[in-house]
Amino acid sequence: MAKKAEVSVEERLRALYDLQLIDSRVDEIRNVRGELPLEVRDLEDEVEGLNTRMEKLNDSLAIIDDEIKGKKNLIEEAKALIKKYSEQQKNVRNNREYNSLTKEIEFQELEIQLAEKHIKEFKVQIDQKKEVISETKDRLKDRNAHLKHKKGELNAILKETEKEEEALLGKSAEFQKKIEERLVNAYHRIRKNVKNGLAVVPIERGASGGSFFTIPPQVQVEIASRKKVITDEHSGRILVDAALAEEEKVKMGKLFAKLSK
Repeated sequence: MAKKAEVSVEERLRALYDLQLIDSRVDEIRNVRGELPLEVRDLEDEVEGLNTRMEKLNDSLAIIDDEIKGKKNLIEEAKALIKKYSEQQKNVRNNREYNSLTKEIEFQELEIQLAEKHIKEFKVQIDQKKEVISETKDRLKDRNAHLKHKKGELNAILKETEKEEEALLGKSAEFQKKIEERLVNAYHRIRKNVKNGLAVVPIERGASGGSFFTIPPQVQVEIASRKKVITDEHSGRILVDAALAEEEKVKMGKLFAKLSK
């Protein structure tokens, strides 16, 4: 059985730098989206909350309407009883019966007054709730319009970049297979620990990309020889020489142009 050809250090360095260029391009695409997905999610939550509030307010109005109907029925029943007791008073046989009926009439009159008072209070509550409903409707209309606008922005960006991002992620996985697992794990660990996500950087003006710390000449010679993987002692980033970086940028630039079409 033929042995699998061993990948040289230079080939590993090129694959690592290509992987970095691909992942950096994915980062750029995601940065274009920025906070939009979060904004859309927050707006959707707000709209859902406002809709729930509207439902509760309308349910509350329905309950108050039922309460008013109940009080109006109570008033009608009280009036009917007053009429009944008044008729009975005409046929009483003694003062005791008359006074008893008078108390019943007075009680029903109090019931009417109390019911009318409650109806007035309920109507005030209705006016207050209708005002809140009106304000909530306006807020909901505004939030829905804003949500529609933000969704439109996000969908436009997704439509423009989704295909490219998907292709780039596929290429990222493809390039990772070319590199030994130990180096891939180190690459991801470095990317996670640095702000700009740059785990593999070229030497620029005697220092690692994005750093002000000068790399000793002897180390620069070793990096240029491409005989072993060397990391920056200050940032931990994997270092490649400028010539290799430029060659890979040109190569990957062509790939990105193809994927973005």
